[in-house]
Amino acid sequence: MAPLIQSTQPWVEKYRPRQVKDVAHQDEVIRVLTNTLETTSCPHMLFYGPPGTGKTTTALAICHQLFGPELYKSRVLELNASDDRGINVVRTKIKDFAAVAVGTRGRQGGYPCPPYKIIILDEADSMTEDAQNALRRTMETYSKVTRFIFICNYISRIIEPLASRCAKFRFKPLSDDIMTNRILHICTEEGLNLDPEALATLSSISQGDLRRAITYLQVIPQAVVQALFAACKSGDFDLANKEVNNVIAEGYPVSQMFLQLMEVIVEANDITDEQKARICSKLGEADKCLIDGADEYLQLLDVASNTMRALCNMPQEFSYT
Repeated sequence: MAPLIQSTQPWVEKYRPRQVKDVAHQDEVIRVLTNTLETTSCPHMLFYGPPGTGKTTTALAICHQLFGPELYKSRVLELNASDDRGINVVRTKIKDFAAVAVGTRGRQGGYPCPPYKIIILDEADSMTEDAQNALRRTMETYSKVTRFIFICNYISRIIEPLASRCAKFRFKPLSDDIMTNRILHICTEEGLNLDPEALATLSSISQGDLRRAITYLQVIPQAVVQALFAACKSGDFDLANKEVNNVIAEGYPVSQMFLQLMEVIVEANDITDEQKARICSKLGEADKCLIDGADEYLQLLDVASNTMRALCNMPQEFSYT
């Protein structure tokens, strides 16, 4: 895949720490994991704590520092909540990956390359109890060639037989000082001027979630919003779907897209009040669904299709009679 253009790359990814030592405000965790990297003796691990505190970043950094870019894809399997991780997937995809033996050539290209693979299960607390029980057996069977890193917000939702097989690492919410320093660094790099009041507000509403703070800090380019709006006005569903896919592929937060799209809709002079009301009503419904944990792609596509129907004066609901 071609690298993202510098100007459009989401800042959450652009400023994600690449090494374990660079993860902010998790000193105890980093100290233990640094020793793990030096010895390459990696146990099964369970990272837990609030969102946006560095759990996924730390897991990815460990893998990159152990295997380097050449072996990463063959040695690391990443699965998150958007992937199907029911019991059938545990019995097939995860088990098949875990079972494959790896070479013992040792250090390559300056990376340790230990003789095992790593499976990262992000948002593991959303997995069913049956799937977690199936994972326990997989962990026991293939422990010599595979290590697991479980990432979750709520450790209480991980079954005890699974949690007891892991070294547990708690990630703390980030302090306001740490948040402020990181945000100021990004503002300096991006040439932004953020007044003290705005900075304090951003730190406060993010509640220790650095990912959320960085997401709020970055506004989606207006050209991206206008492209989606134009696609909806065209009445061409395939074109609208293409723009929706572009938004998701670029990693822009859909909640932010809803906010900016609403501003475009409200300020448009060539749309009737009735059309604006229909679109804004759907935006509100979709935003609520996102808060409840709905899929971002499906919600954005739903908004795009409803916006298209409103702008092209199509019926609000399709008739099946």
